[in-house]
Amino acid sequence: MGKEIKFCLVYRDMWQSSGKYMPRVDQLVRVAPAIVDMDCFARVETNGGGFEQINLLFGENPNTAVRKWTTPFNKAGIQTQMLERGLNGLRMSPVPSDVRRLLFKVKKKQGTDISRSFDGLNYADNLALSFQYAREAGMIAQGALSITYSPIHTVEYYIHLADKIIELGAQEICIKDMAGVGRPASIGKMIKGIKDRHPKILVQYHAHSTPGFSVASSLEAARNGADIIDVGMEPLSWGTGHADLLTIQAMLKDAGFTVPDIKPKAYMEVRRLTQEFIDDFLGYYINPQNRFMNSLLIGPGLPGGMMGSLMADLEKSLGSLNKWMTKNDQPTLTQQDLLLKLFEEVEYVWPRLGYPPLVTPYSQYVKNVSLMNAISLLKGKPRWQRVDESTWNMILGKAGSLPGPLGGEILAKATSEKRIFFNGDPNELYPDELEIYAGKMDEKGWSYGEDDEELLEYAMHPAQYEDYKSGKAKEQFLADLAQRKGTSGAPELPTVKPAAPQATDVKPRVMYVEVNGEKFKVAVSYDEQEVPLASPPPPLPDKANGQYQAITAPLEGKFFLTKDASEKPVKEGDQIQIGQVIAYIESMKVINAVTADKSGKVIAIMARHGEEIEEDDIILKLG
Repeated sequence: MGKEIKFCLVYRDMWQSSGKYMPRVDQLVRVAPAIVDMDCFARVETNGGGFEQINLLFGENPNTAVRKWTTPFNKAGIQTQMLERGLNGLRMSPVPSDVRRLLFKVKKKQGTDISRSFDGLNYADNLALSFQYAREAGMIAQGALSITYSPIHTVEYYIHLADKIIELGAQEICIKDMAGVGRPASIGKMIKGIKDRHPKILVQYHAHSTPGFSVASSLEAARNGADIIDVGMEPLSWGTGHADLLTIQAMLKDAGFTVPDIKPKAYMEVRRLTQEFIDDFLGYYINPQNRFMNSLLIGPGLPGGMMGSLMADLEKSLGSLNKWMTKNDQPTLTQQDLLLKLFEEVEYVWPRLGYPPLVTPYSQYVKNVSLMNAISLLKGKPRWQRVDESTWNMILGKAGSLPGPLGGEILAKATSEKRIFFNGDPNELYPDELEIYAGKMDEKGWSYGEDDEELLEYAMHPAQYEDYKSGKAKEQFLADLAQRKGTSGAPELPTVKPAAPQATDVKPRVMYVEVNGEKFKVAVSYDEQEVPLASPPPPLPDKANGQYQAITAPLEGKFFLTKDASEKPVKEGDQIQIGQVIAYIESMKVINAVTADKSGKVIAIMARHGEEIEEDDIILKLG
C-alpha cells in the first residue's frame, strides 16, 4: 500500500471564494452531520478569515455559529481548523496583542483544534505571537507559507521561510496557494525541500483552482511528501474555489496512494444541502463568473478568496465610472472591460509595491490601488492619485518588511507627502485595547459573554458588532436581499443566481439635482402616477461670497467619522485645514482616509457615521 493521504474539507473557504456571504448557523448545523457521514475527512475548516465578520454583517452571532458548527465534528473526532491572519487576527487591519491572545483562548474553547496562521507579507516574525498564543490555548499551531509567483518568490525562498516559522514555533506547515498560481513542479520541490529538512513536520497543501494548476499541483504535493490535501466539493468546487474531492481522490488512488473511501449517499446529501443554501439566499451574492476557472489570472495572480468580493467591487466602481464617462461624452465600459484593465494594472503595480504576496489583506491593497489607477487612467489622469492608508502602512513597513524593493514612483510619492518609514516591530504600533472595549461594554450594559467571547468579537470587529447589536446589520441585509430577490426573477443557471440582476423596467430611486452649483441627493418614489421631485433645500449662505464650501466623498463606501476608539471625530465649529484627515470611507475591504482639500470652519456634517455614501456626496460644509 502507498503512502496515506488525508483530506480536509474547506467548506468555509468554498463560500468565501464564491461570493460575499456564507451559510447561516441553522444551515451549517444541518449540513455538518452529512459531512461527518461522508467518512472521508480528517479535518474540516470551520471558521476564521472573514467568517465571523460575515456573520455579523447579516445579523448573526458569530460565537453561536462557531460553537454549533464545530460541535458535530468534535464529537466525531474530526479535527477542526481556522484561518488566522497573524498581526491582523480575524480582520483586515492589525489587532492589538491582548485581543489576539484572547482570540486563541476563545476559539479553542469554542471547539477549534488547529490554527492556520499566515502573514500576508510572509514576514515570519509577525507569526511568533500567533504560534505562542495557539500553543498556550492548547491548539495546534500551523504556519502557512503564502504562495505566489515572482522573481523573488522562489523554491529556495519558501524552504527557508518554512525553516524560520518552524523555528518560531509552528508545529505544522501549510502550503497556502491562495491564487493557485504555484507551478506544480515548484510546489513539489518546495515540499520535498521542507520534508528533507523537517521529516516529522506535517505538511498540508491548500490550493485554489482558479488558473487550472491545482490538480497537477496536488499530485506533485502528494508525491513529494504532503500529508493532507485541502479539497472542495460540488456545487462549489472549481472556479475560484478548490479542486473537487472526487477528482483528487480518484487521481491519488490511481497514483498508488492510500486514500479514504467516500460514502456516496452522504456525499449527495452534502451536495444537495449546499445547493439548497445557494437557492435560499447565497446565490444572490455569487457572481456566475466566479464559478469558472480563468487562466488570465496566471498573470495578475489574484487569489480565489478575494474574487468573491472583487466582482461586487467592480460592479460598484463600474456604475460610478460609467456615470462619469457618460457625462464626459466617453464610451461606457462593460464589467469585462474593467476587469481586463484591472488585470493589466495589477501587473504594473505589484512589483512597484515590493511584491507583497497576493493574499488577504495585501491582495486587496494591490487590487484597490490598481483599480483606482485604472479608473484614473480612463479619466485621463495620472496613476497613484488614491493610495489608501492601509496600503501606505504596508509600504512604510508598519506591517513588516516587504519581500522586494519599492518602485521609484512610490518612493517619490512617499517623499513628496513626507511619509516616514518604520523599521521596528509592528506589534509596538498597536497598544492593548481590551480594557477600552470592556469599558464600552460596561457603559452599554452588554455582557462579555461565555469565556469573554462577546468582548473578543467587539474588540475584533467594533463597527460590525455595534450594527449587529443594534439590529441595523440584519435590517440592512434583509433589505438588500429583498431587493435582489425582487428584481432577479428565476435563475438562468442551475447552480447560481446572478449577483447583480438587471431589471427590465428600471426607474431611478435616487436622483442628483444641482442648485447654485451644489449637488443634492434626492430620493424618488413611484406610485400609480409619477411623483414630482421635491424641491431641494436652499444652500446655506457664506458671509464672504454667498456660497459655502463643500468637501465631498472621493469614492463610495461606508462612511466613518473615526476609525478606532482612540480618535475624536470632527464636529461642527471645528476649524479644518487643507490636508487634514476629516473622516474615513470603508471601500473594497480597506479604510480610506478622507483629507480636506479646503480650509474653513465646519458648519454642517452631512454624512452619517456608519452609513453608505456615494462618490461626490457632500461630507462637510465649511463656512
